[in-house]
Amino acid sequence: VQLQASGGGSVQAGGSLRLSCAASGRTFSNYDMGWFRQALGKEREFVAVIDWSGSSTHYADSVKGRFTISGDNAQNTVFLQMNSLKPEDTAVYYCALRNRLRNEYDYWGQGTQVTVSS
Repeated sequence: VQLQASGGGSVQAGGSLRLSCAASGRTFSNYDMGWFRQALGKEREFVAVIDWSGSSTHYADSVKGRFTISGDNAQNTVFLQMNSLKPEDTAVYYCALRNRLRNEYDYWGQGTQVTVSS
């Protein structure tokens, strides 16, 4: 299984970015796709998750109302639209596949840097 994250960059506060995570290597019917982030010197934290059918999403309180997770099943790709970005959103963002049966994240992408300046 490979997860390829992309779309990071540098923006000013209030700006937007769209992250993508392309998955390959297996079928994903029993998996959900999540996004996590890790700021320098801090622990990794959950951002958002979506089930592969796209019918269920969940967000961290810190991003609710600003970030939107969505998926394209045909492309095996999940997106994270990030609006109204704040300097505290600065982090390396990782996508990961969660095995729904075991509730564990089995596969991780390589991370993409998001930097928000004030």
